[in-house]
Amino acid sequence: MFRPNAVTSTRQPMLRSAYSAALVMAIGMGFGRFAFTAVYPHMIEEGILDLHRAGVAASANYAGYLLGALLAIRLRSHSSYAGCVIATAGSILCLFFLSQTDSGLLIIVIRALAGGFSALAMISASLWLLEYQKQTRQAPVLYAGVGLGIALSAELLVFGTQQGWHSKSLWLWLAASGLVLGLAALAGISTSQPQSVGTSSMTQASTQTPQALPLILIYALAGFGYIITATYLPLLVKLALPESDAAHIWAIFGLGAIPSCFFWHYFHSKLGTRVALSANLGLQALGVIFPLLVPNTLGYLLSAFMVGGTFMGTVTIAMPVAQRIARHRHSHLVASMTVVYGLGQIIGPVVANTLFSISHTLDRSLIIAAIALLIATLICLKSVRSVH
Repeated sequence: MFRPNAVTSTRQPMLRSAYSAALVMAIGMGFGRFAFTAVYPHMIEEGILDLHRAGVAASANYAGYLLGALLAIRLRSHSSYAGCVIATAGSILCLFFLSQTDSGLLIIVIRALAGGFSALAMISASLWLLEYQKQTRQAPVLYAGVGLGIALSAELLVFGTQQGWHSKSLWLWLAASGLVLGLAALAGISTSQPQSVGTSSMTQASTQTPQALPLILIYALAGFGYIITATYLPLLVKLALPESDAAHIWAIFGLGAIPSCFFWHYFHSKLGTRVALSANLGLQALGVIFPLLVPNTLGYLLSAFMVGGTFMGTVTIAMPVAQRIARHRHSHLVASMTVVYGLGQIIGPVVANTLFSISHTLDRSLIIAAIALLIATLICLKSVRSVH
């Protein structure tokens, strides 16, 4: 008689935990990491950065992400609460410091630090919710936080731009907004275990997962494949379509990521890792190349939606799989995958900058990124036997 009430009373705290962890992701990744993609075109216009220094700042952020992942590689689930606190506070402080400087060198240093805090947010929030709280069913809620952070920060920037604010004011606006969200996130996170834990919703098909090494290679290629679009999309739009609002298109990138986490989680649970992950990577490759296929506003909109709608889907599929493998093998696979993802993200802009210096276009970079994602698709298709 009382079972429905018991289920409801258990589910509500679990959802609060998931929402709180998602906010940590929104601040550490959406605000602390990806907001730079929408702000740096303004910083270039104002003369604070040139294109070269903006590229160096982006690379520094990816290097910081890699270093942060390396430092967090031995982080345990019982320490993940402290990691969430440090990542949230550090990300907000980095946003604030960007509002206080004109120094290109200092901006590069701050972006490197922000990358480290982003990696810590990704690892800590994942460990806290999926391992410490054992809420694997809430993975899509957790990773949707990244898309929420991208979309929300982009629209906050649109508002600030409409008010005529310069980049320093935009960074301060993001820091203040991040502080509000951060207080809400940390208030909702508890170090105590829930009374009941979620069980995996995966079907028999999805228990046939890739082995660790192929999964790591797939994840590295995925990091390389999406990052050129994620780094240069607003600048590409601004150069190709000066009449369009690049921040709005960037917001579509984030908005696409929010429902995609739930879609890919459901697809994964029904059809398994091989089918879901290969479909995700193949569609992502198409999204990366779409501006070359349809070089107009519609093409950029579809590219933003398709890449935004798949890149966090990759994480939503791969991270719980890595968590299960790590649990059985007592490995640090989640942190290791974050490391190789970071490596892919460092290599991507380096390749793009090198090719741009030769051809003065990013077309070749987009083609190479799409090829990397297609290679990842093929590896995924070969790494797991079909389940019938």
